[in-house]
Amino acid sequence: MGQGSSSYDWGLNGKVAVVTGASSGIGRAAALALAGYGARVVLLNRDCHAAQAQSALAEVQALGAGAMALSCDTSDEQAVAEAAARVQTEWGGAHVLVNSAGILKAGSLAELPVKEWRHVLDVNLTGYFLCAQAFGRQMMAQGQGAIVHVASMVAEHATPHSGAYAISKAGVLLLSRQLSIEWGPLGIRSNTVCPGMTWTPMTKSAYSRPGEAELRSSTIPLGRIGQPREMADAIVFLAGDRSAYVNGADLVVDGGFTRNLMSMIPRTAQ
Repeated sequence: MGQGSSSYDWGLNGKVAVVTGASSGIGRAAALALAGYGARVVLLNRDCHAAQAQSALAEVQALGAGAMALSCDTSDEQAVAEAAARVQTEWGGAHVLVNSAGILKAGSLAELPVKEWRHVLDVNLTGYFLCAQAFGRQMMAQGQGAIVHVASMVAEHATPHSGAYAISKAGVLLLSRQLSIEWGPLGIRSNTVCPGMTWTPMTKSAYSRPGEAELRSSTIPLGRIGQPREMADAIVFLAGDRSAYVNGADLVVDGGFTRNLMSMIPRTAQ
């Protein structure tokens, strides 16, 4: 998909798309991609006045489809309700929700403070639920909608040093599947995109260590770490009308990494 460069109709023109965590990484890329196909985009961030959030808003506005930035702690029920009310009042409600806000607290479960465990679950899972509930009600009133949750390839794989994150993303998968069966009859689809290794501000410090990006790239069949825009392309597909019969699906976008297990078996000879 090319941002605004294709005549292919994704069924997003004029629709209201709410994107959480929209100031950076995959959320920012998703906001830009959706705007590029004509959606009016609501950018939700903890502080919509921060420089990064304002920069993202300006980029989306430059595409001409309409943009609104709101401050919202997605783990706070009242804050989410207030943001949803603004969207309802100003733009008539959401047609698309992209749950992308997320945090990572590294460390083993044996040492992870309960406070940090709760923080990860509050943002990565409860926040997704709260936004789905608030904006999902608007979709119910319209009789249609699409929710795309950004999960992770680690949702299906226990991960050293990132247990709380992996567990939160596993919860996202089941949340999406549950919503797909409860809300499918109401015309609302719920799907996940599960990114693999991706260059984002959250991962940049790890990939910037000498040799780290090359080493990790060597384990990916496509031979490179993904870009946020490539995750956004998958989000656009699941958000738009071209995926109208896709519901309860988990789309893994990882360059083939999670299919590469058997090639990692040590061998003394070929």
